[in-house]
Amino acid sequence: ASDVYKRQVVSTQSTWEFNFQFMEEEFDYDYFVIGGGSGGLASAKEAAKFGARVAVADFVTPSPQGSKWGLGGTCVNVGCIPKKLMHFAAGAGELKHDQKECGWDIDVKSQHNWEKMVKNVQKHIKKLNWGYKVELVEKNVKYYNKLASVVDKHTIELNDFKKPAEKVRAKYILIAVGGRPTYPDDVEGAAKYGISSDDLFSLQKEPGKTLFVGASYIGLECAGFLTGLGRESVVMVRSILLRGFDQDVANQIGDYMEKHGTRFIRKSTPTKVEKTEEGRLRVSYLNHETNETLQEEFDTVLFAIGRTAETKKMGLENIGVKLAKQGKVITDDDDRSSVDNIFAIGDCAEGRPELTPSAISAGRYLARRLFNGETSLMDYSYVPTTVFTPLEYGSCGFSEEAAFEKFGQDNVEVYHIKFKPLEWNFLPARGDDGYIKVITNKQDEERVIGFHYLGPNAGEVTQGYSIAIKMGVTKKQWDSTIRIHPTTAEEAIGISSKKSENSEAKAGGC
Repeated sequence: ASDVYKRQVVSTQSTWEFNFQFMEEEFDYDYFVIGGGSGGLASAKEAAKFGARVAVADFVTPSPQGSKWGLGGTCVNVGCIPKKLMHFAAGAGELKHDQKECGWDIDVKSQHNWEKMVKNVQKHIKKLNWGYKVELVEKNVKYYNKLASVVDKHTIELNDFKKPAEKVRAKYILIAVGGRPTYPDDVEGAAKYGISSDDLFSLQKEPGKTLFVGASYIGLECAGFLTGLGRESVVMVRSILLRGFDQDVANQIGDYMEKHGTRFIRKSTPTKVEKTEEGRLRVSYLNHETNETLQEEFDTVLFAIGRTAETKKMGLENIGVKLAKQGKVITDDDDRSSVDNIFAIGDCAEGRPELTPSAISAGRYLARRLFNGETSLMDYSYVPTTVFTPLEYGSCGFSEEAAFEKFGQDNVEVYHIKFKPLEWNFLPARGDDGYIKVITNKQDEERVIGFHYLGPNAGEVTQGYSIAIKMGVTKKQWDSTIRIHPTTAEEAIGISSKKSENSEAKAGGC
């Protein structure tokens, strides 16, 4: 107990000394947040709640194709929100065939109106942009629609490129600028003719036949909904699908997408994009298996090969903030950078999940530590997520590969099951493509350490189970839960088929 007391005294003294150095300095703000995305806005509003003087700077540099947007960051403008709406639109179209078998008089050959969908998606986004501005005013947070860079550890320069730049000083600075899509430097014409997810959701003209370069979740999600909307979609992938996710599940997603109309060009990378006389895009690409150079024409080429943190032009390295190779800010568990009063969260922080909810939580925790005397840190274990591919994929915890690496293959049990959702039975063409995998640690009472779900409403299903996983549920407790019938979520309870004994999952469902 005395050791704990001593640590608390040292910690309190250190914090007091850290705060004391600011007492003789004048600051315009207690907290200046650079980046008006989900994490930055959440942290700013939380800090203001505790009486801090807070400001937010947000400025969108247009994409190479000229796309820009309002307050709210990637998720709201060019990420989660428009993606989910277009995913829903594609699903609504695919349900035409199910509706016909349900007895509705539906014209299954009716065509999709791209322009109308985009107009409605953008209308919703504009409403969210306005709502964020209103919230900042209500919480007395100053909003600067200006590009921010740091001059020294307390001084921020703000520039809207219309008037002379201004400078403000802040006690604490939060870097929450997120990232932007990366274009390959070694592909001629990539940035000139290609687009990214920054552009797709506001395209005024339908994209037509589209090549997606990269098989990340962004590439697969966008290719999936374009296929569902009746457009020809092709995915070019050099190695694996969904790097960082469970590869067994990732391959099942790829198989499902191919079966439902998305074409894959595998073991290949583009080398050149050029415009033809007819206005199409001719892509030259190298097949790394055969070493052949091939060509194909498309209407649109979208690059989804990764994202780069928006930090390199902020002047951070000039004042001693250490950056990782990809430009992300290196932080400690307290989200503090190598400069003691500058912090970073979200996609621009090294080693953090590139997920909106975790950035929001991290931002709020940070504000509470800085302005409300709290000590809790963000816990990044068992963060659930969903990939909104045509066959939705929800996951929480370890993949099968990561579990084997962390705990040893002999200490891990993998339970799995195939199933066909009840509502899929109206349409005979639908198969038993639903799949669930529950991963346990045999050395720890078969505690559940991984959950993977393929099927309808993956986000809703995974969100519920993630609470139990976070609380340390064991397989015995998991299976003692009473099912809700008939649902797809109930298929996860009572799985007895072990992958170590039977690599082919047993079929379930009703």
